[in-house]
Amino acid sequence: MSSQQRLILATVVSMLFFLGYSAIFMPAQNEINQEKQLAQENSKSTKSEDVSSNTLGMSDTSAPKAQVSAVESATNSPVPIVDESKVLVKIDSADFSMKIDTLGRISSMVLTHEEFRSEDGKQIELIGSTLPRPLELRFNDSALNSEAFKVDYSSNIESLSLLDGAKSLTLTQNLSSVTITKNITIYPDGHYDLNVDLSEDKGFFISPGFEPEISSYNMTISGVLMQDGTEQIHIVEDGDAIGNESYANTWIASAFDRYYTTLFYSDHNDMSVVLSKVGEDKPILFVTGKPHMQLHGYIGPKLYNRLFAISPKLTVAIEYGWFTFISKPMFSVLNYLHGHLGNWGWAIVFLTLFIRLLLYPLTYRGMVSMQKLKAISPQVKEIQAKYKGEPQKMQAKVMELYKKHGANPLGGCLPMLLQIPVFFAIYRVLLNAIELQGAPWILWIEDMALMDPYYVLPVLMGISMYYQQKMTPSNFTDPMQEKIFKFLPVIFTAFFFTFPAGLVLYWFTNNLFSIAQQVFVNRGFKKHQAKAKHNDKD
Repeated sequence: MSSQQRLILATVVSMLFFLGYSAIFMPAQNEINQEKQLAQENSKSTKSEDVSSNTLGMSDTSAPKAQVSAVESATNSPVPIVDESKVLVKIDSADFSMKIDTLGRISSMVLTHEEFRSEDGKQIELIGSTLPRPLELRFNDSALNSEAFKVDYSSNIESLSLLDGAKSLTLTQNLSSVTITKNITIYPDGHYDLNVDLSEDKGFFISPGFEPEISSYNMTISGVLMQDGTEQIHIVEDGDAIGNESYANTWIASAFDRYYTTLFYSDHNDMSVVLSKVGEDKPILFVTGKPHMQLHGYIGPKLYNRLFAISPKLTVAIEYGWFTFISKPMFSVLNYLHGHLGNWGWAIVFLTLFIRLLLYPLTYRGMVSMQKLKAISPQVKEIQAKYKGEPQKMQAKVMELYKKHGANPLGGCLPMLLQIPVFFAIYRVLLNAIELQGAPWILWIEDMALMDPYYVLPVLMGISMYYQQKMTPSNFTDPMQEKIFKFLPVIFTAFFFTFPAGLVLYWFTNNLFSIAQQVFVNRGFKKHQAKAKHNDKD
């Protein structure tokens, strides 16, 4: 197989990977909207939700069977939905407005900054209609659990303003056999400290809430994420929940979508996390309660700098998939560049330059190898014609020719293949970075997280890809392969029409730097050939 054939194969495989992953693993946006609409209709038609489908169990290897029964009992009791009018406490800050309902749960959290708007122009609401809500308790005892969803909490305060810093409040619920006290300190950035105290030791579970259902996009995932003390990350995606998973010695439990999260974290690796499921096997997080427990929580966008400021370890909540080991350092560089340039678009341009310089030795050798293969291609054709009936001898002669001229048939393909993981990594960075949402670049590009509204970048990307092809040496022997290869810029242009502008900008900029590098290599190789011919004459 020639290097050009391998190039075509790698390109086709990459495209099939994108399309296949999107079709198999990611729900379509209209399906998500239908699920939301159905949930809203159900909440209007009834004031109670039967969570009998939320069977929450634990495997025998991590918990005794008695605890499995207790957990199931805690989640099988009917849970009423509280009306929006039953608000116990209102909290306002510069970044969000929050409401706590009469069942001691965070029932609403609206992001107030301009960039956090939904497609219909409304400010984003992170707490949806799907239960459980953040800080919701479920008791092992079914009778106690039923009572807990009928008796209102009281609060020591009706409203809080966080404009001048963190504030605290106390929620109290007096049940027949136990009193629950929640002491909460809420910070302006959306994280909070939580102390839960029970007057009697009653088995219960507490949830950081159901995943935000705000932002979905192909090649990004939503679900839950846990990390234990050994730094092992466990992710259960939507559609994959079994309902009997459990994770001991955990320090973080995050329910997330592309851009947002609601999570619990602990100063110690002491959380015991169990999963339930709802709907189409979507996972729900619960943390095993203690009579006197301390936790921390966060609800909001997965902004790297914000999470790092709260706790550097919290940046693990930003999920990059398979290529996290490459994506994380890439985002660090991108974030550093933005800190100095003040514009995410130009930060992407300079990140692309940085990656090109980093991979320069590989790409340079690949381009030189392609030039050598092109230079000796007439001789290769002569050998193929001369030894047409002797394949072994023909192969030996061709390899001898390659060795004589220092040409490697894999030299042009291997560097390109090695760059594929880098592309996937930067792809995930630019898709998962909420920092790009609402971030302008220049002129008509007002949001790097959305597609180019006028398709200018995709068209420029296609033109640059075509021009790069024209400059790149080729040694096609099959006219059909050459025709297919020439159509790739058109295919990629159409493919990139719906991609976020930030990702198209990366690809376009990468093409420009590739063209510049190809010009440099082509000129250098011509000088080398001219010098070699001159020496041969002498």
